[in-house]
Amino acid sequence: MRKLILSSLTILLLCCAAAGQQAAPPQPQPLTFYYDYRVNPGMEEEFMNLVRTVGAPVRDKLMADGVVMAWGVETPVLRYPGGTTHLIWFSVANYDGVEKVLSGMEAQLAKLAAEDAKAAEAARARKQQPPMTTAERTRAVFDMSKTRDWLTRDIVAGYGAPPAAGTLPFTRYNFNKVKPGKGADYRRAWEKYNKPVFDKLVADGVVLAYGLAAEDVKTDGDFTHFVWIATANMAGGDKVGAAFAADRARRPEDERDTINATFLSLLEPDMARSIITRSRIFKVQGMK
Repeated sequence: MRKLILSSLTILLLCCAAAGQQAAPPQPQPLTFYYDYRVNPGMEEEFMNLVRTVGAPVRDKLMADGVVMAWGVETPVLRYPGGTTHLIWFSVANYDGVEKVLSGMEAQLAKLAAEDAKAAEAARARKQQPPMTTAERTRAVFDMSKTRDWLTRDIVAGYGAPPAAGTLPFTRYNFNKVKPGKGADYRRAWEKYNKPVFDKLVADGVVLAYGLAAEDVKTDGDFTHFVWIATANMAGGDKVGAAFAADRARRPEDERDTINATFLSLLEPDMARSIITRSRIFKVQGMK
Protein backbone atom coordinates (compact mmCIF):
# COMPACT_ATOMS: atom_id res chain seq x y z
CA MET A 1 0.00 0.00 0.00
CA ARG A 2 2.72 2.33 0.92
CA LYS A 3 4.19 1.99 -2.60
CA LEU A 4 6.24 4.21 -1.15
CA ILE A 5 17.09 9.41 -2.30
CA LEU A 6 18.67 11.81 -1.32
CA SER A 7 20.74 14.03 -3.68
CA SER A 8 24.27 14.99 -2.67
CA LEU A 9 23.88 18.18 -4.68
CA THR A 10 20.80 19.08 -2.64
CA ILE A 11 22.67 18.49 0.61
CA LEU A 12 25.38 20.82 -0.65
CA LEU A 13 22.84 23.50 -1.51
CA LEU A 14 21.23 23.21 1.91
CA CYS A 15 24.46 23.17 3.88
CA CYS A 16 26.35 25.96 2.12
CA ALA A 17 25.65 29.63 2.69
CA ALA A 18 26.74 32.52 0.52
CA ALA A 19 30.43 33.35 0.55
CA GLY A 20 31.48 35.13 3.71
CA GLN A 21 28.47 33.88 5.70
CA GLN A 22 28.34 31.17 8.32
CA ALA A 23 27.19 27.82 6.91
CA ALA A 24 23.63 26.89 7.88
CA PRO A 25 23.01 23.45 9.39
CA PRO A 26 21.37 20.87 7.10
CA GLN A 27 17.65 20.32 7.48
CA PRO A 28 16.84 17.27 9.62
CA GLN A 29 15.71 14.32 7.54
CA PRO A 30 14.04 11.86 9.93
CA LEU A 31 13.37 8.23 9.09
CA THR A 32 9.92 6.70 9.36
CA PHE A 33 9.37 2.97 9.67
CA TYR A 34 5.97 1.70 8.49
CA TYR A 35 4.38 -1.70 9.12
CA ASP A 36 1.43 -2.47 6.81
CA TYR A 37 -0.95 -5.15 8.16
CA ARG A 38 -3.91 -7.06 6.80
CA VAL A 39 -6.05 -7.75 9.87
CA ASN A 40 -8.55 -10.59 9.71
CA PRO A 41 -12.24 -9.53 9.70
CA GLY A 42 -13.65 -9.18 13.19
CA MET A 43 -10.20 -8.99 14.81
CA GLU A 44 -9.77 -5.25 14.68
CA GLU A 45 -10.18 -4.67 18.42
CA GLU A 46 -7.85 -7.53 19.26
CA PHE A 47 -5.28 -5.97 16.94
CA MET A 48 -5.50 -2.74 18.92
CA ASN A 49 -5.15 -4.75 22.14
CA LEU A 50 -1.93 -6.24 20.79
CA VAL A 51 -0.69 -2.77 19.85
CA ARG A 52 -1.36 -1.48 23.36
CA THR A 53 0.28 -4.43 25.16
CA VAL A 54 3.16 -5.27 22.83
CA GLY A 55 4.41 -2.29 20.82
CA ALA A 56 3.06 0.76 22.64
CA PRO A 57 5.11 0.27 25.84
CA VAL A 58 8.30 0.06 23.78
CA ARG A 59 7.60 3.10 21.64
CA ASP A 60 6.31 5.17 24.57
CA LYS A 61 9.45 4.38 26.60
CA LEU A 62 11.73 5.30 23.72
CA MET A 63 9.73 8.50 23.13
CA ALA A 64 10.26 9.44 26.76
CA ASP A 65 13.98 8.74 26.21
CA GLY A 66 14.04 11.06 23.19
CA VAL A 67 14.63 8.30 20.63
CA VAL A 68 11.17 8.08 19.04
CA MET A 69 9.98 11.43 17.74
CA ALA A 70 6.42 10.30 16.98
CA TRP A 71 4.41 7.14 16.39
CA GLY A 72 0.90 6.13 15.50
CA VAL A 73 -1.61 3.64 14.18
CA GLU A 74 -3.69 4.45 11.09
CA THR A 75 -6.47 2.85 9.08
CA PRO A 76 -7.22 3.68 5.43
CA VAL A 77 -10.37 5.69 4.79
CA LEU A 78 -10.89 3.88 1.47
CA ARG A 79 -10.80 0.08 1.59
CA TYR A 80 -10.21 -2.32 -1.28
CA PRO A 81 -10.03 -6.13 -1.55
CA GLY A 82 -6.73 -7.50 -0.34
CA GLY A 83 -5.49 -4.09 0.75
CA THR A 84 -3.83 -2.97 3.96
CA THR A 85 -6.29 -2.58 6.82
CA HIS A 86 -4.01 -1.12 9.51
CA LEU A 87 -0.58 0.43 9.62
CA ILE A 88 1.78 1.27 12.44
CA TRP A 89 4.56 3.84 12.04
CA PHE A 90 7.29 5.43 14.11
CA SER A 91 9.69 8.27 13.30
CA VAL A 92 13.28 8.55 14.53
CA ALA A 93 16.23 10.80 13.76
CA ASN A 94 18.56 8.15 12.34
CA TYR A 95 19.33 4.44 11.91
CA ASP A 96 20.48 4.17 15.51
CA GLY A 97 16.92 5.03 16.49
CA VAL A 98 15.54 2.35 14.16
CA GLU A 99 17.82 -0.23 15.78
CA LYS A 100 16.76 0.78 19.28
CA VAL A 101 13.08 0.39 18.42
CA LEU A 102 13.58 -2.98 16.74
CA SER A 103 15.76 -4.23 19.60
CA GLY A 104 13.19 -2.99 22.09
CA MET A 105 10.46 -4.91 20.28
CA GLU A 106 12.54 -8.11 20.30
CA ALA A 107 13.14 -7.73 24.03
CA GLN A 108 9.43 -7.07 24.66
CA LEU A 109 8.38 -10.16 22.69
CA ALA A 110 10.91 -12.29 24.57
CA LYS A 111 9.59 -10.96 27.88
CA LEU A 112 5.99 -11.70 26.91
CA ALA A 113 6.93 -15.19 25.70
CA ALA A 114 8.51 -15.92 29.08
CA GLU A 115 5.41 -14.66 30.87
CA ASP A 116 3.21 -16.79 28.59
CA ALA A 117 5.27 -19.87 29.40
CA LYS A 118 4.86 -19.29 33.14
CA ALA A 119 1.13 -18.76 32.75
CA ALA A 120 0.82 -21.98 30.73
CA GLU A 121 2.76 -23.93 33.33
CA ALA A 122 0.56 -22.59 36.12
CA ALA A 123 -2.60 -23.45 34.15
CA ARG A 124 -1.43 -27.02 33.55
CA ALA A 125 -0.65 -27.42 37.25
CA ARG A 126 -4.28 -26.50 37.91
CA LYS A 127 -5.36 -28.82 35.08
CA GLN A 128 -6.79 -25.88 33.18
CA GLN A 129 -6.54 -24.88 29.54
CA PRO A 130 -3.54 -22.57 29.12
CA PRO A 131 -4.42 -19.07 27.87
CA MET A 132 -3.48 -18.08 24.34
CA THR A 133 0.07 -16.88 24.04
CA THR A 134 0.99 -13.56 22.47
CA ALA A 135 2.28 -15.44 19.44
CA GLU A 136 -0.99 -17.36 19.10
CA ARG A 137 -3.03 -14.18 19.42
CA THR A 138 -0.91 -12.56 16.74
CA ARG A 139 -1.44 -15.43 14.32
CA ALA A 140 -5.19 -15.24 14.93
CA VAL A 141 -5.32 -11.50 14.29
CA PHE A 142 -3.39 -11.18 11.03
CA ASP A 143 -1.33 -13.12 8.52
CA MET A 144 2.33 -12.21 9.01
CA SER A 145 3.11 -13.40 5.47
CA LYS A 146 1.09 -10.44 4.20
CA THR A 147 2.81 -7.85 6.39
CA ARG A 148 4.82 -5.24 4.50
CA ASP A 149 7.54 -3.02 6.00
CA TRP A 150 8.78 0.30 4.62
CA LEU A 151 11.64 2.56 5.71
CA THR A 152 11.30 6.10 4.36
CA ARG A 153 13.16 9.37 4.76
CA ASP A 154 11.67 12.86 4.78
CA ILE A 155 13.70 14.83 2.25
CA VAL A 156 11.78 18.01 3.08
CA ALA A 157 9.40 18.44 6.01
CA GLY A 158 7.56 21.09 7.99
CA TYR A 159 5.94 20.86 11.41
CA GLY A 160 3.58 23.04 13.37
CA ALA A 161 3.32 23.22 17.13
CA PRO A 162 2.64 19.87 18.84
CA PRO A 163 -1.12 19.28 18.69
CA ALA A 164 -3.31 18.90 21.74
CA ALA A 165 -3.50 15.50 23.37
CA GLY A 166 -6.20 13.38 21.83
CA THR A 167 -5.77 14.77 18.32
CA LEU A 168 -6.23 12.00 15.75
CA PRO A 169 -5.16 13.42 12.39
CA PHE A 170 -6.13 12.46 8.89
CA THR A 171 -3.13 11.97 6.61
CA ARG A 172 -3.10 12.08 2.83
CA TYR A 173 -0.30 10.32 0.97
CA ASN A 174 0.31 11.33 -2.67
CA PHE A 175 2.66 8.92 -4.48
CA ASN A 176 4.56 9.98 -7.60
CA LYS A 177 7.08 8.41 -9.93
CA VAL A 178 9.82 10.80 -10.98
CA LYS A 179 11.51 10.16 -14.30
CA PRO A 180 15.00 8.62 -14.14
CA GLY A 181 17.71 11.12 -13.28
CA LYS A 182 15.21 13.87 -12.45
CA GLY A 183 15.05 13.49 -8.67
CA ALA A 184 17.08 16.63 -7.88
CA ASP A 185 15.10 18.68 -10.41
CA TYR A 186 11.83 17.46 -8.91
CA ARG A 187 12.88 18.42 -5.41
CA ARG A 188 13.93 21.89 -6.53
CA ALA A 189 10.63 22.42 -8.34
CA TRP A 190 8.67 21.05 -5.38
CA GLU A 191 10.44 23.34 -2.92
CA LYS A 192 10.01 26.36 -5.21
CA TYR A 193 6.33 25.97 -6.03
CA ASN A 194 4.76 23.75 -3.33
CA LYS A 195 6.72 24.18 -0.11
CA PRO A 196 5.76 27.87 0.40
CA VAL A 197 2.07 26.94 0.20
CA PHE A 198 2.50 24.18 2.77
CA ASP A 199 4.56 26.42 5.05
CA LYS A 200 1.77 29.02 5.03
CA LEU A 201 -0.80 26.30 5.81
CA VAL A 202 1.33 25.15 8.75
CA ALA A 203 1.70 28.73 10.01
CA ASP A 204 -2.08 29.17 9.77
CA GLY A 205 -2.68 25.96 11.73
CA VAL A 206 -4.45 24.22 8.84
CA VAL A 207 -1.74 21.60 8.31
CA LEU A 208 -0.20 19.94 11.36
CA ALA A 209 2.80 18.65 9.43
CA TYR A 210 3.87 17.68 5.92
CA GLY A 211 6.75 16.02 4.16
CA LEU A 212 8.27 15.13 0.81
CA ALA A 213 9.65 11.64 1.28
CA ALA A 214 11.10 8.59 -0.46
CA GLU A 215 12.01 5.07 0.52
CA ASP A 216 15.44 5.14 2.15
CA VAL A 217 15.79 1.42 1.44
CA LYS A 218 14.41 1.01 -2.07
CA THR A 219 11.99 -1.93 -2.35
CA ASP A 220 9.25 -0.81 -4.75
CA GLY A 221 9.24 0.42 -8.34
CA ASP A 222 5.74 1.89 -8.53
CA PHE A 223 6.83 5.26 -7.12
CA THR A 224 9.95 7.22 -6.24
CA HIS A 225 8.60 10.00 -4.00
CA PHE A 226 5.51 10.70 -1.94
CA VAL A 227 4.04 13.68 -0.15
CA TRP A 228 2.28 13.25 3.19
CA ILE A 229 -0.01 15.92 4.66
CA ALA A 230 -1.46 15.62 8.18
CA THR A 231 -4.51 17.68 9.15
CA ALA A 232 -6.63 17.64 12.29
CA ASN A 233 -9.72 16.74 10.28
CA MET A 234 -10.86 16.09 6.72
CA ALA A 235 -11.98 19.70 6.37
CA GLY A 236 -8.29 20.56 6.42
CA GLY A 237 -7.98 18.77 3.10
CA ASP A 238 -10.50 21.18 1.57
CA LYS A 239 -8.37 24.10 2.74
CA VAL A 240 -5.19 22.57 1.32
CA GLY A 241 -6.82 22.22 -2.08
CA ALA A 242 -8.18 25.76 -1.92
CA ALA A 243 -4.77 27.15 -0.94
CA PHE A 244 -3.07 25.56 -3.92
CA ALA A 245 -5.82 26.72 -6.26
CA ALA A 246 -5.45 30.27 -4.94
CA ASP A 247 -1.67 30.17 -5.25
CA ARG A 248 -1.84 29.10 -8.88
CA ALA A 249 -4.68 31.53 -9.70
CA ARG A 250 -2.74 34.56 -8.48
CA ARG A 251 0.13 33.81 -10.88
CA PRO A 252 0.22 35.04 -14.49
CA GLU A 253 -0.92 32.52 -17.07
CA ASP A 254 2.56 32.06 -18.48
CA GLU A 255 3.90 31.19 -15.00
CA ARG A 256 1.08 28.70 -14.45
CA ASP A 257 1.95 27.11 -17.78
CA THR A 258 5.60 26.95 -16.72
CA ILE A 259 4.71 25.20 -13.44
CA ASN A 260 2.52 22.65 -15.20
CA ALA A 261 5.12 22.01 -17.88
CA THR A 262 7.86 21.65 -15.27
CA PHE A 263 6.08 18.97 -13.28
CA LEU A 264 4.88 17.18 -16.42
CA SER A 265 8.48 17.00 -17.62
CA LEU A 266 9.60 15.45 -14.33
CA LEU A 267 6.78 13.03 -13.44
CA GLU A 268 4.96 10.07 -14.94
CA PRO A 269 1.36 11.22 -14.31
CA ASP A 270 -0.22 7.82 -14.98
CA MET A 271 1.67 6.39 -12.00
CA ALA A 272 0.27 8.91 -9.49
CA ARG A 273 -1.75 7.38 -6.64
CA SER A 274 -3.20 8.68 -3.34
CA ILE A 275 -4.52 7.28 -0.07
CA ILE A 276 -6.06 8.90 3.00
CA THR A 277 -5.73 7.41 6.46
CA ARG A 278 -7.29 8.14 9.83
CA SER A 279 -5.23 7.95 13.00
CA ARG A 280 -6.36 5.57 15.73
CA ILE A 281 -3.34 6.30 17.91
CA PHE A 282 -1.20 9.41 17.43
CA LYS A 283 1.65 10.51 19.70
CA VAL A 284 4.37 13.08 19.14
CA GLN A 285 7.09 14.50 21.35
CA GLY A 286 5.90 17.61 23.17
CA MET A 287 2.23 16.80 22.72
CA LYS A 288 0.25 18.91 25.20
